[in-house]
Amino acid sequence: MKVNNVEMVISAVKPDQYPDDGLPEFALAGRSNVGKSSFINKMINRKSLARTSSKPGKTQTLNFYRIEETLYFVDVPGYGFAKVSKREREAWGQMIETYLTTRKELRAVMLIVDLRHPPTEDDVLMYDFLKHYEIPCVVIATKADKIPRGKWSKHSKITKEKLNMIPEDELIIFSSETGEGKETAWKVLTKRFR
Repeated sequence: MKVNNVEMVISAVKPDQYPDDGLPEFALAGRSNVGKSSFINKMINRKSLARTSSKPGKTQTLNFYRIEETLYFVDVPGYGFAKVSKREREAWGQMIETYLTTRKELRAVMLIVDLRHPPTEDDVLMYDFLKHYEIPCVVIATKADKIPRGKWSKHSKITKEKLNMIPEDELIIFSSETGEGKETAWKVLTKRFR
């Protein structure tokens, strides 16, 4: 997909703030610091529309990015590292759960994991949550440029086994440095989930 027109529409915390134009939405879930913002920026050909940060846990709202007036990427707060209070974390959890389980425009969740390492317990919990609610999922294994190409299939096999992935869900090897996997990701999103 050729992307020229992208707009950050709203940072929402509750359903009455979500956009109401009915466009399909794709949520991005993953650990803080796994590269969600870099993934978004690579997919939309921007350097810094989605803010990347060396401080994990910066995204604290649901950020809606409208792309080419045809779909949204929705960046949800990362899990794992964020140095926030337990109460704050619970509030985020509630906000994310409400969005993922009630939003009819949501077509699929892109679960962002780090190809270099086996998925964390939090990644497994998120994947299990999506399966429990029958929410379609695409696993995006980032930072592929950090390991030799010859080891990609070994690492993706570990990821699939650790998540106990079902065959219908795809795993896309991705690098926001080289653009590896970008075309595949667009193809999957625009063909499978329209």
